[in-house]
Amino acid sequence: MRTSLVRSVQSAIARSSRSSSSSSTYVCARAYSSDSVPERKVAVLGAAGGIGQPLALLMKLNPLVSKLSLYDIAGTPGVAADVSHINTRSEVCGYAGEEHLGKALEGADVVIIPAGVPRKPGMTRDDLFNINAGIVKSLCTAIAKYCPHALVNMISNPVNSTVPIAAEVFKKAGTYDEKRLFGVTTLDVVRAKTFYAGKANVNVAEVNVPVIGGHAGITILPLFSQATPKANLSDEDIKALTKRTQDGGTEVVEAKAGKGSATLSMAYAGAIFADACLKGLNGVPDVVECSYVQSNVTELPFFASKVRLGKTGVEEVLGLGPLSDYEKETLESLKPELLSSIEKGIKFANQS
Repeated sequence: MRTSLVRSVQSAIARSSRSSSSSSTYVCARAYSSDSVPERKVAVLGAAGGIGQPLALLMKLNPLVSKLSLYDIAGTPGVAADVSHINTRSEVCGYAGEEHLGKALEGADVVIIPAGVPRKPGMTRDDLFNINAGIVKSLCTAIAKYCPHALVNMISNPVNSTVPIAAEVFKKAGTYDEKRLFGVTTLDVVRAKTFYAGKANVNVAEVNVPVIGGHAGITILPLFSQATPKANLSDEDIKALTKRTQDGGTEVVEAKAGKGSATLSMAYAGAIFADACLKGLNGVPDVVECSYVQSNVTELPFFASKVRLGKTGVEEVLGLGPLSDYEKETLESLKPELLSSIEKGIKFANQS
């Protein structure tokens, strides 16, 4: 899956002709291809931001995308014009301003939402809540109207709360389908794999580490006991790796010294998960990724675990598997924090 996404930079290049038009609010450019893969439209909401721009690039490189719709409140026509010059399959359209949001969403198969403000030094994900929650609520209201059957990939933080907000918005609109709403926790998996490979001195391309729970601080629980290939790491190493995975976002925020958060790695993770969704929609068997979804694997209404993806989104929410004593203890300790975030999102969505 990862290698195919990267390989598309080389293999997806096809003979194409392109026509383009532009205005102050939108720009479209078409690339023609004889590829026989299904037509799929992907919309990125927040495409002019720090995550949105590299995510737009990565989705343009994905040969499964035939239409790429880029939306933001401003700046999107320039981003669209830029990535449209890349000689891959998809037609690119950029839309700026709320009046063009419906057009950006119409016919979308997958909607990726990185919109919102980034985290700054000293700011917790909870500090982002009031701003980003309002943005998510507005965008999901439009999704319910213009593309109610799309798979929605939520990146906007705090994901532990924004996914429940989206669910409530869709319920009010009568369009909610639990199989089509995902919190993107792939970055936690990407970090866990990277950190584990470094400590275990194994080939990172061969590493797999499930990550369960939520997508913030202590709610993130990498299951290093289930990591492959197996490595004989000490309890202290496991605890240190767990802590580093949980604090990965803070590590980047501090390293950027107030000038940004995890944008490039998040864009990569978002592209990986969107690629998995597209493969599932296209009928590729056994596509499994970790994601934060409506779940009954615990008593919590939303929970991240391994999910099998299919033609309608979630095909199966997989169980947690065997946990170590440390993981069992950590799982119980994260539940109150995660439940509080879920309830906060539901309360916000139902305030008006």
